[in-house]
Amino acid sequence: MRKFYEQLLENNKKWVENSLALDPNYFADLAKGQSPPLLWIGCSDSRVPANEIVGAKPGEVFVHRNIANMVVHSDMNMLSVLDYAVNVLKIKHVIVCGHYGCGGVKAAMGNQSVGIIDNWIRHIKDEYRLHDKYLNSIEDETERFNAFVEINAKEQVYNLAKTSIVQNAWRNGQDLMLHGWVYGLNSGFVTDLNVNIASNEELDEVYQLKF
Repeated sequence: MRKFYEQLLENNKKWVENSLALDPNYFADLAKGQSPPLLWIGCSDSRVPANEIVGAKPGEVFVHRNIANMVVHSDMNMLSVLDYAVNVLKIKHVIVCGHYGCGGVKAAMGNQSVGIIDNWIRHIKDEYRLHDKYLNSIEDETERFNAFVEINAKEQVYNLAKTSIVQNAWRNGQDLMLHGWVYGLNSGFVTDLNVNIASNEELDEVYQLKF
């Protein structure tokens, strides 16, 4: 255990040395501030690193991660990140990125208790209820799992669009587009789910806030 911890510290030193060898001003430039064009809302899974997937450098992606890349309207952590990204950093794109093989989504498809996370994935179970006829019509279990991963990512994009933060930005004429992706762990490629929202006009009228 101690050896692993000490190796992390050693890895940091090597990373600093290598970064400075390539660019002596690397860290000095990073310290000047950030102006990322993108907010990434992804899963906490250690195999889904935002920057690496899109080939971005430090400072180019503002990141929020949680179990199963959820956008829950009462989650103050997510809302605080979103508010800062939209209203302070003035990001122009938000990507919700799920991934095939997501353990949170898989758990939500069953009824086995897995601890306190049961309360979190209840939100995902609600989504299954909304799409149960389609999902239950898929006989192959893996295909059904993959389809639900995609549905979950799409639903989170619409949940983003329903927030007062995003709708207020649109009302003020701010350029802001929301996207839904799914990442393939076994390929490295992302699938664009063709959910690209730039106004609240795509929402049901009850969700179109009037300010």
